[in-house]
Amino acid sequence: MSKGSVVLAYSGGLDTSCILVWLKEQGYDVIAYLANIGQDEDFDAARKKAEKLGAKKVFIEDLRSEFVEEFIWPAVQANAVYEDRYLLGTSIARPCIARKQVQIARQEGAQYVSHGATGKGNDQIRFELTCYALYPQVQIIAPWRIPEFYKRFHGRKDLMEYAEKHGIPVPVTPKAPWSMDANLMHISYESGILENPKNHAPSDLYQMTKNPEDSPKEPDVLEIEFAKGVPVKVTHVKEGKSIDKPLEIFCYLNEIGGKHGVGRIDIVENRFIGMKSRGIYETPGGTILLQAHLDIETFTMDREVRKIKQSLGIKFSELIYNGFWYSPECEFVRHCIAKSQENVEGRVQLSVFKGQVYILGRESPKSLYNEELVSMDVQGDYDPCDASGFIKINAVRLREHNRLQGAAQKKL
Repeated sequence: MSKGSVVLAYSGGLDTSCILVWLKEQGYDVIAYLANIGQDEDFDAARKKAEKLGAKKVFIEDLRSEFVEEFIWPAVQANAVYEDRYLLGTSIARPCIARKQVQIARQEGAQYVSHGATGKGNDQIRFELTCYALYPQVQIIAPWRIPEFYKRFHGRKDLMEYAEKHGIPVPVTPKAPWSMDANLMHISYESGILENPKNHAPSDLYQMTKNPEDSPKEPDVLEIEFAKGVPVKVTHVKEGKSIDKPLEIFCYLNEIGGKHGVGRIDIVENRFIGMKSRGIYETPGGTILLQAHLDIETFTMDREVRKIKQSLGIKFSELIYNGFWYSPECEFVRHCIAKSQENVEGRVQLSVFKGQVYILGRESPKSLYNEELVSMDVQGDYDPCDASGFIKINAVRLREHNRLQGAAQKKL
């Protein structure tokens, strides 16, 4: 007798293929679910493989447009960067994937969901917190935290033997000696030979970006138009080509950034569960948008509002990374960030060249920049004596600080 239906977040790779068969062994009816978020995947082959392995149903969902508009765009508005460098490509994708997984589970009357995330990583948290937030009654099967599973499968060798025994088609050798996660936003690389943080990334690792040394000898100059903090149009200045649909905008920026080697980083980061990990990321389109948005935001946003918004962006990044997209605090922060973006509109011109993004100029009907006021040649309505009070107040503060420091040194 079946224990019930389980919706498995399925990729078609070794781990989730083995998990699909293992769940059937445990007595579950398995519904395989594969999300298209822009990865290079043969979805038809993945469907046939899942059916061959005994999946009761297979869902392949194209989530690319909603991924861009509902997840990447809020991250652009926030200038979301985790620990000063990581643009959160995997972190942003997980709540998008898990939301559809929950919808399928509800639709199919499944009381269980499952995933192939390891017990050491962040993805298990991101998947599960999303599922619990959107489907409180759901029960989660996390094989890599179940002793009878992880004691049986100590690593890839055990999984390969299991696959051979059960007729699960897998490549004879791994595609690469590291783990890779790809979507529209980025590709991440970790594990394997990259676990030694001293090892340099192999030259053939990167798939989304060219080596900047081999990139074109001429820059691409783009104009990006923003409204309410999100890009609404991208124009290639020399070619005159314009794009105004969200998914196409992001794909085009990936293309331009990729050919110039933009968006590569190699970092050690702090996982939510308490360990450090080494990750290599390439995020071409996201890196271009970060620089462009930072520029138009500073141009159009009140100084004091922006200080508060910057702190909210840091908090938002931590919440995304740690899996709390669907928490009340993250909803509140998203609302505040969206409010801050009401006047963030205008056009930024930039050059993409040899791994870098160079801002060239900007204009906006909501600009807070006053050319006459700031001019060194035109007086305008500014009285230079107004600066005297500001200088005096701060001079008193600095003198008092130094006096107290001097007194403390004498005591020593």
